Amino acid sequence: MRMIVFFDLPTETLADKREYRRFRKTLIQNGFLMMQESVYCRMVLNGSVQKSVAEIIRRSRPCAGLVQLLTVTEKQFSHMVYITGESSSDVIDSDERLVIL
Repeated sequence: MRMIVFFDLPTETLADKREYRRFRKTLIQNGFLMMQESVYCRMVLNGSVQKSVAEIIRRSRPCAGLVQLLTVTEKQFSHMVYITGESSSDVIDSDERLVIL
């Protein structure tokens, strides 16, 4: 399964910017990869991992702004259509347990 986080956070004040950086850093530390600006994605292997990651996001959510979480299957994710641009293949993003570099 893939968890996709969409967020739109205010960056008007220094405190807002600090919250934005803190939230983004939390996503990266928890294995999320940036798909687009303010859209991050992470692969999860089962429902219990999905619930624990969702709880981490809930606990680290900023005071203001909008944060949305969507979970889709790998099959649904693989059917994503690229209208403009293309998929980046320089990031290892698979469910394989062994990765040979």
